[in-house]
Amino acid sequence: MAAGGVRTGFTGAGIDRADHLRLDAERLRVLRFSAEARLLRLDGLEPQVDGEGRIGWAAIDSNEVEKELIFLGLSGDAPLFAPLLRLGPDQHNPRALFGLIERMHPDDAAIWGTALSLLQWHERHLFCGACGTATRPFRGGWGRKCQGCGADHFPRVDPVVIMLAEHEGRVLLGRQYRYPPGRYSALAGFVEPGESIEEAVAREIKEEAGIETREVRYVASQPWPFPGSLMIGCHAMAASGELALDRTELEDAFWADADMVRAALAADRAAAFKAPPHFAIAHSLLAHWLEGRS
Repeated sequence: MAAGGVRTGFTGAGIDRADHLRLDAERLRVLRFSAEARLLRLDGLEPQVDGEGRIGWAAIDSNEVEKELIFLGLSGDAPLFAPLLRLGPDQHNPRALFGLIERMHPDDAAIWGTALSLLQWHERHLFCGACGTATRPFRGGWGRKCQGCGADHFPRVDPVVIMLAEHEGRVLLGRQYRYPPGRYSALAGFVEPGESIEEAVAREIKEEAGIETREVRYVASQPWPFPGSLMIGCHAMAASGELALDRTELEDAFWADADMVRAALAADRAAAFKAPPHFAIAHSLLAHWLEGRS
């Protein structure tokens, strides 16, 4: 949860990541054999989810003890692991998982999201970027070591700014060509090398919508496991309401007033647009903006 009290999706797992155990291979092996150890139940990338939205866990049996596992951390006295799977090309479509995420308990979505990001990172780093030799997992699945040059590789996140620009009591919303029909969201883009968060916000809004902004402020952040981004939610004031869209980035954009946002967040059939899903930070940003106007 952000400092301002904004709860965002894929946060709040409530487990101890226990970084101090990751380099202790013998201790991790002992934890695997413990009666309290639990393994995340996955079908490909999909977790098993019960009727209450809770993800499934199983005891680690003798056939799985010797397999490569990712140590997720400790939940009380229970060590949590996820299987280190090899992924096929058909398992890299996040939209196929969105319906499942809608049903998941937020705390469990955070745990699964961590495992998902790590699994996808491992799949992209099977070979060393320095010498091309195969790599092997270490540090409990939180790193890979090159078997040739010895280089260590660690999971990274890509910073992405996502922001609401405001002008005369309205916020700017846009839609990309790949969005579901009627869906509009906050504008977003990757932070580039040599750029601050504030500069990235101003640049992205200028590039995509053609407007200048000022008074950029941070609101909240969210890990986004598709495949491994950190969404940095911001708010900015626009100098003008006249849009000049980059049609290679946006199919459409418009200024939404408070009533339009309120109807969309309430999933009103008569709403002018469909809101982002509740687990997306764009939904949290819209709700936070609306609360600030009440």
